[in-house]
Amino acid sequence: MQKVSVLFVCMGNICRSPSAEGVMRRLVVEAGLDDEIVIDSAGTHGYHLGHAPDARSQAAAAARGYDLTALRSRLVTTEDFQRFDWLLAMDADNLAELRARCPAAQQHKLALLMRFASKHAAEHVPDPYYGAAQGFEQVLDYVEDACEGLLAHLREHLRADS
Repeated sequence: MQKVSVLFVCMGNICRSPSAEGVMRRLVVEAGLDDEIVIDSAGTHGYHLGHAPDARSQAAAAARGYDLTALRSRLVTTEDFQRFDWLLAMDADNLAELRARCPAAQQHKLALLMRFASKHAAEHVPDPYYGAAQGFEQVLDYVEDACEGLLAHLREHLRADS
């Protein structure tokens, strides 16, 4: 079976994209697809390179059974556009940043994560960094919804390729 790879992208790679990575990792493991789906996260800006996810992100995630402790912030690289099948941004600003950096031949790989959501009508996952704890809960609500839809989409892709 062919592998498919997904990179979740936000600004600093310490709140939204590692939350999405943690959620998706668990969904993929529970689905028994961890040998077929490769998951990572990165940021468009290097504010927190090498740092663990924000403590508030980790606490909200841990309360729902997601472990983000091993994740570390990194920047999106030129190689990521070739390596990943999907580069999913959390908002329009980060999608625009990806589009500006991405080679023309790889532009089709770029999208907003929330395109896969079915329970929330929002187009973007809001940045919780400067807000209260509730913002981190909202991030998880949104990424859980979108990642469930993404997994369903990837299952169809994997089935079609097998």
